[in-house]
Amino acid sequence: MTATLTPPPETAAPAADERCDRCNASGKLRIVLAGGSELVFCGHHANRYAEDLVKITVDYSTEPDFDWRGSEMITKN
Repeated sequence: MTATLTPPPETAAPAADERCDRCNASGKLRIVLAGGSELVFCGHHANRYAEDLVKITVDYSTEPDFDWRGSEMITKN
């Protein structure tokens, strides 16, 4: 049998029906944690907790029209 390497799935932006894990508003940011779990946040909570979220984020994706404050912090590290 030939072994096949499969790349990990890319982190997709939150779907339109996904809600913030803090307040149930529409999701703008999806983060992936080291264990593979995912969290979704609205724009308000994503930016409010950006400093803490970058510490636990392995990968992330955002809605195309959303600028997450944490993206600058991650690229500086």
